[in-house]
Amino acid sequence: MAILIFLAAHWYLSLFCQTFFLHRYAAHAMFKMSPFWEKCFFILSWIAQGSSYLSAYAYGVMHRMHHTFADTEHDPHSPKYDKTLFSMMWRTKGVYTEIFYKEIEVENRFTEEVPEWFTFEKIAHSWLARLFWAGAYIAFYIFFATEWWMFLFLPAHFVMGPLHGAVINWFAHKYGYRNFEVKDTSMNILPFDFLMLGEGYHNNHHHNSASANFGHKWYEIDLVYPVILLLDKIKIIKLKS
Repeated sequence: MAILIFLAAHWYLSLFCQTFFLHRYAAHAMFKMSPFWEKCFFILSWIAQGSSYLSAYAYGVMHRMHHTFADTEHDPHSPKYDKTLFSMMWRTKGVYTEIFYKEIEVENRFTEEVPEWFTFEKIAHSWLARLFWAGAYIAFYIFFATEWWMFLFLPAHFVMGPLHGAVINWFAHKYGYRNFEVKDTSMNILPFDFLMLGEGYHNNHHHNSASANFGHKWYEIDLVYPVILLLDKIKIIKLKS
């Protein structure tokens, strides 16, 4: 039971940080927060994603490129140009790495106001930090696992951040339904997206990328949006009107 609780907690906490901080804040600037709270969410994202930590800067820039070039040869992660999920993930990793280490020149429109804390990320993004977290996951499993098959969940912990992105970037451009006709192949995966905390409403998001609520129809409940409203009410963030 402890292993399943840990797996679920890691899945949803990591996913929350990705959709709230990396996606809605870093990439789309749907709300504002103070430098203090921004650094708090940098640290929370590192704790939540652990060995698969994703840079807010590199993620934000790459995701903006995805929206601008969706399903074209310049899209960092379109299944239209990759035969398998894994080949798409590998290509995405290459683009992400080039952006993080600033090995390629990126237009200002993709970098403007994207949060960056490189002194922190030099540690959080390092292989030493990733190995530390991987070791912590293994130790937890050694201590709490009661069956051998539970160890099969470990790879998911190691790549949790990219795994969440791959689910949306691959499946939400191949399977599902559409509320809106857009110029790309984005789809909504589930009518009630409890697995991806609203990220599965991908067609809705591509139709209106400025909206902090990814749901559209009455049954499309974005479970992160009430949290955003609460954080806005208690003044941790400020939603853009």
